[in-house]
Amino acid sequence: MKYTGYIGTYTKGDSKGIYSFTLDTDEKKLGEVSVAAAIGSPTYLNLSKDNRFVYAVANEGEAGGVVAYSRNTETGELKELNRQLLQGASPCHVSVNDENQFVVAANYHNGTIGSYEMNADSETLYPALSIKKHVGDGPNKERQDGPHAHYAGFTPDQKYVAAIDLGTDKLYTYELNKGELNEIHSLHLTAGTGPRHMTFHPNGKIAYLMTELSNEVVVLAYNKEDGSFKELQYISTIPDDFTENNQGSAIHISSDGRFVYAANRGHDSIAVFSTNSDTGELTFVDRTSTEGNWPRDFALDPTEKFLIASNQESSSLILFERNPETGTLTLLQSDVTVPDPVCVKFLNQ
Repeated sequence: MKYTGYIGTYTKGDSKGIYSFTLDTDEKKLGEVSVAAAIGSPTYLNLSKDNRFVYAVANEGEAGGVVAYSRNTETGELKELNRQLLQGASPCHVSVNDENQFVVAANYHNGTIGSYEMNADSETLYPALSIKKHVGDGPNKERQDGPHAHYAGFTPDQKYVAAIDLGTDKLYTYELNKGELNEIHSLHLTAGTGPRHMTFHPNGKIAYLMTELSNEVVVLAYNKEDGSFKELQYISTIPDDFTENNQGSAIHISSDGRFVYAANRGHDSIAVFSTNSDTGELTFVDRTSTEGNWPRDFALDPTEKFLIASNQESSSLILFERNPETGTLTLLQSDVTVPDPVCVKFLNQ
């Protein structure tokens, strides 16, 4: 069986924009890498639940924003519909709700969260409906001189938008009222941790948050009644004796909720944790080298028998086979080149 995926990249070097690739699960091999859309630095992507639309962050000169594409479900070809740009740096993260009605984006440089409305019938992404700027800083003066929003995504129940700010060490919860973002809760994490990305357990009650500065996974209880979060556990993703520079990056969970995976840039590895079925807390299982430099992101394929990681600084995709019983990873392929890869996404199944 062949599955299609997309790669978001930086276009500061040889990259042309968004790339597509295939995973052949019978041959256990990645291939067919090609340019799917030429655009400036589409570092993060997301797909609508029905796979008809792809959304990407992008920059154009002195402006940045979100671009919408329609996707040919037969050929996989991407056709740009329109783009909504504002003066300043581009966002770093983009998400879309299950109904493909609202898109939210996080802007690291501006410290803002923005919401957009999508009309699927007219295939139009409208200008930003709401822009909210975070306030504050953190103890790491080099990285936390002000707000640096790094993630904005919908909660599993689709009721709220969860937003993470690396600069303020906060996790914010927003209500989305006809596209208007209204903050209803915030959780101040341990100072200096630099929260970055998160993923939810399939039970909808637990979330796992990756920190970039302290290299930890924070286990959180999620209250769907009011959108609040509560800290349960902090656990390191790197060895205790590793003292070189490391910056935590992506975090994902298997669909059965048994294993959480977290990437380390610097240690250049993916840490594997098992989850406690009662409490959601994590136990360390293993770490696997990504066979390259600076693993920015990774994804489980639709069968979840494989994991694909993107090494940004060594411009490579790495294929691992995943043991669904132990969660551990085994290297299969490390010879696939994609220039400056960042985000990895498969089609929704």
